Amino acid sequence: MSGGWNTIESDAGVFTYLLENLGVKDVQFEELLSLDPDALAQLYPVYGVIFLFKFPTDTPYRAGDKPLDGSFDQDASERLFFAAQTIQNACGTQALLSVLLNKTGDNTTATADADTATIDVGPHLRDFREFTMALPPEYRGEALSNSELIRDVHNSFAKSSPFADETQRQPDDEDAAAFHFIAYTPIDGVLYELDGLQPAPISHGPCAPDEFPLKVMDVLQRRIARYDAAEIRFNLLAMVRDLRIRAREIGDAELLAREERKRRDWQFENALRRHNFVGFAGEVLKGVVAAKLKEGDGAYEKWIDQATQKIKRRAEERKKGRGGEDIEMRG
Repeated sequence: MSGGWNTIESDAGVFTYLLENLGVKDVQFEELLSLDPDALAQLYPVYGVIFLFKFPTDTPYRAGDKPLDGSFDQDASERLFFAAQTIQNACGTQALLSVLLNKTGDNTTATADADTATIDVGPHLRDFREFTMALPPEYRGEALSNSELIRDVHNSFAKSSPFADETQRQPDDEDAAAFHFIAYTPIDGVLYELDGLQPAPISHGPCAPDEFPLKVMDVLQRRIARYDAAEIRFNLLAMVRDLRIRAREIGDAELLAREERKRRDWQFENALRRHNFVGFAGEVLKGVVAAKLKEGDGAYEKWIDQATQKIKRRAEERKKGRGGEDIEMRG
């Protein structure tokens, strides 16, 4: 059940501006293209990571009363922000909040790195956390699902689709892949996996903030190893401090310019997501057709024939394994 929540893409620009629209200060996301711990460590301070993967529908998701890796920490459900997932399309924002609402300083023991682990989540999310922490995980999930503010911000980043309701998956569509977001973050010296489809937070053992890149990558490598070697549909986003702050602190004008340019690109892409261009494309197509017909001498027929042959060649190349469609991963 979607409960009015639309699917969103696993994209650093989407998640960064989703945070900003929720009132969070000085935080952004970066996409990681490898499981190299050094790539993650270079983004320090790192608050956590969000992992997107194909949900296993043909194998058990946990081993009886134990997770496939790590161990359930039932007591942690009370002192950490951990919410059961009650709406399928909300898992991306839920994973985001699983990191974010555990970095407010309210449940973090004072350490030398306490300042780097604290995020200003803004008044709305601070009130939401304060209200839900008195509830058990299943009711926290319901509170999240029913939050109009969080749902509206989430849905503002859904891609416009004029042809079909993307929030509904057809039950007889066996080929449709289901994807799921989960979060990993160090809290009070422990590496936790926060997955709303599990009964409790999963502990992966002791983890100091500076050990997080190495330890989380080890966990992710073991997780990916459980899939067939041909499965490559994974995505990893790191929640980090706004990189523009670092650029200003060290006086790196080139880095600052690059980050500002990246923000402008993200804003443009997010604006495009809110609109469908079917009407515009239709008018362009009608104009092209009219121009071809005006040329005469069979120009229109030749144009159609060329396009048909091009499509056939692409189809043949796909069958031979030389090309394929891009896979868009959403959860």
